[in-house]
Amino acid sequence: MLTDPVSFAVAATAVFLVALAKSGLIGPISMVGVPLLTLIMPAREAAGLLLPVLLVMDVIGLLAYRRGFDLGILKIMLPGAVVGIGMGWILWAVTSESAVRLMIGLITLAFVLDHWFPLRKRLAAGTPSKPWGVFWGSVAGFTSFVSHTGGPPYQIYTLPQRMEPALFAGTSVVFFAIVNTIKLVPYGFLGQLSGANLTAAAALSPVAIGGMLLGVYLVRRISADLFYKVAYSLVFLLALKLVWDGSAGLLAGG
Repeated sequence: MLTDPVSFAVAATAVFLVALAKSGLIGPISMVGVPLLTLIMPAREAAGLLLPVLLVMDVIGLLAYRRGFDLGILKIMLPGAVVGIGMGWILWAVTSESAVRLMIGLITLAFVLDHWFPLRKRLAAGTPSKPWGVFWGSVAGFTSFVSHTGGPPYQIYTLPQRMEPALFAGTSVVFFAIVNTIKLVPYGFLGQLSGANLTAAAALSPVAIGGMLLGVYLVRRISADLFYKVAYSLVFLLALKLVWDGSAGLLAGG
């Protein structure tokens, strides 16, 4: 895996973009990780490769925000996240590679459309009740399991809480660090943490660390507006490709 320069360059680009997003520089664009990796490997392997790298990023995030997070929100959302992870595990175990590609494509497409249209703002306008938090915690757990895209559903519940920026960031970091750690168990049972994946993840970890540190440095120094426009357009095309490939595979019986 990643034995040729082109494959490594694509994987490094995916990890670097996810790291910038995790640093707070380009936010939800972390959704690009798995779709971009599917250009060079099967979707299941892509998700498995990215999880250990995400955990490296989580360690950096926890070191930065270890003293500032909202325990109440975590108590509400994490039980739902566990349910969502369980649902993802069950579906992942019984679906084909084509179905997985279609699922990831549809989730990614939904989040791109959510960025372009005010759906999430309308949903977030609702009362942030505890059942609402459990529900969106489960959605975040499910989408995080399938394609590491739990951010948008997580934000539907947490944005209306109007936390201070540092508290919001710290709560998000702790939530996804716990979610990603829990995902290690089903990923291990599903064979997604193979020796090849772990070796590739180790090789990409310096890229992840560098991306996060650069993002932390640049977050208050540059405008990301143009980058967002280009990036979301590219992610939209990647999502369409995944939907097409997954649908074609299912129709062919794969």
